[in-house]
Amino acid sequence: MATRYHAWMRAPLAITLDLDDTVWPIGPVISRAELALHAWLERNAPGTARRWPVDAMRALRDRIGRERTDLAHDFTEQRRLVLVHALADSGDDPRLAEGAFAAFFAARNAVECYPDAIDALVRMATRVPVAALTNGNADLAAIGLQGHFAFCLGAREHGKPKPSACIFHAACDRLGVAAADVLHVGDDAVHDIAGAAGAGLSTCWINRDGRPWPLDDVRPDLEFATLGALADWLEAGRDAQPRSLEHAA
Repeated sequence: MATRYHAWMRAPLAITLDLDDTVWPIGPVISRAELALHAWLERNAPGTARRWPVDAMRALRDRIGRERTDLAHDFTEQRRLVLVHALADSGDDPRLAEGAFAAFFAARNAVECYPDAIDALVRMATRVPVAALTNGNADLAAIGLQGHFAFCLGAREHGKPKPSACIFHAACDRLGVAAADVLHVGDDAVHDIAGAAGAGLSTCWINRDGRPWPLDDVRPDLEFATLGALADWLEAGRDAQPRSLEHAA
């Protein structure tokens, strides 16, 4: 795969790194977590499990997400509201929402990293500080990856999600590095690449599926198919130049 680097780029002094669909695939994780939640409800609130099977619960989650735009940064609270609504609607005790969420959250943190991810994290963290910057609610301590990161800044903690410039600036402030010297790495064209570029960071698009770049008004400074390829680039210590280069797969 080749791409065009449109500007000179210095080696970064720090990295901010997206998690979901960058370090691990999130779709299978959420599917397993929804099944774990349903199994918990079957044991502890069978009326809710019958009235709100997995597909219906997912639709309710989407509806509340659309209605509660004030909680766009807080997937945890959105999920709790879904559970309170479903339990009350079914005649079960809404206080069961805490136990139900705990079952969901434990499965949500049972992630399976991409094959290249952990080695790449180790290699990147030996060169520069790496901070997790996520709109999701993953618990790096529960996952067992906390030691690879300087810190994790989530949208729930910060109060606004990517692509808001302020969350990128908050991460740069905690790193003690100017935005121009920070490389943001992620899979999402809008939330990660456009958001970070608008905040003044350099950007790296992790494009594992070989998708065409979807935006006209901004492009990533770097594009790799894996985090391992990014780690190779960092270790090589070379600058990205404005010409087409082949990327490692």
